[in-house]
Amino acid sequence: MAGNSRRRGAVRKGGTKKGAVVGSGGQRRRGLEGKGPTPRAADRTGHPAQRRASAAAARAGAGAARAGTGQAGAAGQRRRPDADAGPETVVGRNPVLECLRAGVPATALRVAAGVEPDERVTEALQRAADAGIAIMEVPRAELDRSTGGVLHQGLALTVPPYEYAHPDDLLAAALHAPEPALLVALDGMTDPRNVGAVVRSAAAFGAHGVLLPQRRSAGITAVAWRTSAGTATRLPVARATNLTRSLRDTAAAGLIIAGLDAAGATSIDDLTIATEPLLLVIGAEGRGLSRLVRQTCDVAVTIPMAPAVESLNASVAAGVVLAEVARRRRLLRP
Repeated sequence: MAGNSRRRGAVRKGGTKKGAVVGSGGQRRRGLEGKGPTPRAADRTGHPAQRRASAAAARAGAGAARAGTGQAGAAGQRRRPDADAGPETVVGRNPVLECLRAGVPATALRVAAGVEPDERVTEALQRAADAGIAIMEVPRAELDRSTGGVLHQGLALTVPPYEYAHPDDLLAAALHAPEPALLVALDGMTDPRNVGAVVRSAAAFGAHGVLLPQRRSAGITAVAWRTSAGTATRLPVARATNLTRSLRDTAAAGLIIAGLDAAGATSIDDLTIATEPLLLVIGAEGRGLSRLVRQTCDVAVTIPMAPAVESLNASVAAGVVLAEVARRRRLLRP
């Protein structure tokens, strides 16, 4: 406005279109207002802790997408097959509830603030409380960030890494058992659901433990825990740095190494070695046993099937052979 710079108290600075006016316009008042508590390091953009959290969340999201459970509206789990891996995060109402029902040894259950409760959420909270699992209510944005944007439905369960037994301890325990030793080894089985199913069958039919290779194999993840229906807590599972070497050590201790092979020369109908100390090797579905493992086996066992069917799921085949072994051993009991 013309002549505005001539009023009392006005100061005009050179080079400006319009000079300053009396007062601060509220700037000093706003500058004195508090900005709230200092955010956590993981929430500060650009902070190293925030970058690490973002990277972990991205890995969790990728793993969950690979290990999806196939259930409507549910997400999968983050897979870390190494024995020294960090904890896993199970997300989704159905997967979380199934893990709690199976007795998976979780450490924390995170619930999004304001989540709409249903019977699954209610049961999950009750089971977590009964098991002594810490229950934490967190903002939904934080849960979104920590799960990598995967559809979590308001629930996320933290599962610690599985503690594997040593292969030597597994063998020693089997040799000192009152009945003939029975171990199961998995060769290149990469689906954790198959691993969990084999562990469940091994426990059901009297095996003394399961041996997994450390490389190119699924481990006891949360998915395997859930599929095993909690039997992974009772049956020891070991990881071998070199599966072939461990098989040779087992053979040197007196166990017969029997590999399950579709082209095997011995039918389970003639499995007379079932009553002897035995280690049963199950190969990956489709690929079967690797060359070195097949050469290490003392006998190749096959399951007779109808001509129209070429093969069985690896975990189903393991259950069939283990059931036959258990049947033959029961016949020898007084």
